[in-house]
Amino acid sequence: MSPLRLFRTVAVAEAVTWGLLLTGMALKYTDVTELGVRVFGMAHGVVFIAYCLTTVLVGVDQRWSRGRLLLGLVAAVPPFATVLFDRYAERRAGLASTWRLGTETPAGRVEALTAWLIRNPLRGAAAGVVAVLALTGLALLAGPPAG
Repeated sequence: MSPLRLFRTVAVAEAVTWGLLLTGMALKYTDVTELGVRVFGMAHGVVFIAYCLTTVLVGVDQRWSRGRLLLGLVAAVPPFATVLFDRYAERRAGLASTWRLGTETPAGRVEALTAWLIRNPLRGAAAGVVAVLALTGLALLAGPPAG
């Protein structure tokens, strides 16, 4: 899977779960049911974490500036902004159809780790799933957002 396809898939999934969460909130605050917030809130939280990890992976591989990487991460906060950021990054040649670190020699530890994840796709995907689960577990331990 290319950086463009991976990023776009996760960015769209993050936007979809935002929409589902907003629907769940509308149902909750109109006294229909709280189930939507529970189910869609958890789904959105998991996909939010996956989006952030994917943004870092793609950002390192595609040599995004710190500003672009930060913008990509902040795009996960407002509803549907991940899709807008995806379009922005593609228009500015920030999402290639090939992995740079699939063939180039990594410079530094962060790029070396990123290159290993890219060059070992099954292990990289497994590491991504473990990271998402671990961070989700930490978020659950921390408790729900205040408010």
